[in-house]
Amino acid sequence: MATNVAARAHSTPPPREVPPLREERWHDHLVPALRTTAVTLVLTGLLYPLVMTGISQALFHEAAEGSFVADAGGKVVGSALMAQGFSGAAYFQPRPSAAGEKGYDPLASGGSNFGATSKKLQDRAVADLDRLKKENPDAPGAVPVELLTASASGLDPHLSPAAALWQAPRVSRARGVSIDRIQAIVEEYTEGRQLGILGQPRVNALELNLAMDRRFGVPGTSTQAVPSPPAGGGK
Repeated sequence: MATNVAARAHSTPPPREVPPLREERWHDHLVPALRTTAVTLVLTGLLYPLVMTGISQALFHEAAEGSFVADAGGKVVGSALMAQGFSGAAYFQPRPSAAGEKGYDPLASGGSNFGATSKKLQDRAVADLDRLKKENPDAPGAVPVELLTASASGLDPHLSPAAALWQAPRVSRARGVSIDRIQAIVEEYTEGRQLGILGQPRVNALELNLAMDRRFGVPGTSTQAVPSPPAGGGK
């Protein structure tokens, strides 16, 4: 028994010497931080955007390029993703816009941020209501509410089929085309719900107006479908 204890004691290695602690220097923290920053920059700032751009160009080329649309002459006049103003009687008007000083400014997307009790908002809605009634004397029923309210972005390019059809009598009269033909084009350009369940049926106002020009010609220069120029500033 004593012999075994002695043998184990003899075979136990001596304790290791603990090296003295080295004083940390500033670059002991800076170098790892720079390495992490460089790796993160390459992965998330270069490789990831390049891979996503390549995938989008391959699978969704038109959307990746901006979903631009052209007129009958092949000239690009806007994007299907953004609304623009139309003031001519021969064109369907989109929702009002609070994006930028003059509205429909793609560089100042946003709403007016006015509350329901805002007098400015009420005055603007009342003025639009009076204007729409005067411009659309043959329109059926009340003015659709979406023609009086701006979207949150101010650049919503779509109308409901009901809001488009409400304007059809004015467009028919201005173009000298039967109301049935105008309504048929509205129905032709009505998009259904995405995947059959998401969203609501809608009509892209810009694409609808360009279709009118292709079918019936461009009206006088005072109502040509030319994109409204950017307002050029903030709100």
